[in-house]
Amino acid sequence: MSKQTQTFEKQTQTSENIFDVYKKNVEKYFENVIDAVPQHQQSLTNIQSEWYKAWKNTISSAISLQQEFATKTGINTDIPEAAKTAIVDTNKQIIKARSVQNQIIQATTDAIQKNIQTWNNSASTFTDLNRNILQSWISTFTQPRN
Repeated sequence: MSKQTQTFEKQTQTSENIFDVYKKNVEKYFENVIDAVPQHQQSLTNIQSEWYKAWKNTISSAISLQQEFATKTGINTDIPEAAKTAIVDTNKQIIKARSVQNQIIQATTDAIQKNIQTWNNSASTFTDLNRNILQSWISTFTQPRN
């Protein structure tokens, strides 16, 4: 028996239908994707944290340099109480706006997650409905066998 014939017979004995192969490969793919999610989230969290640290350090360094320049050149850095109040109040409003933005983002992501869960829960219902429609079509267009 030739090697080519043996290979063909082996493939024939172990072959599966296309849907079995497809399902197995889809399952492997999504197992891999789901396993990678925590790593991706951690990476994004690390990047965001480093960005905020770099941003804060840049601003702090700029303030320090400006303060040193003002001190060494004798520039008066006193500000009126009204200006100080305006700066502090503006910063409070910025922080409040950021807090509201965070709440909106959280509510939006929660709504998206619930919508995806609803879709996921409904998928089998839609499949059953389509299966019933398909069966109806098949029974309408096929003749009963005697």
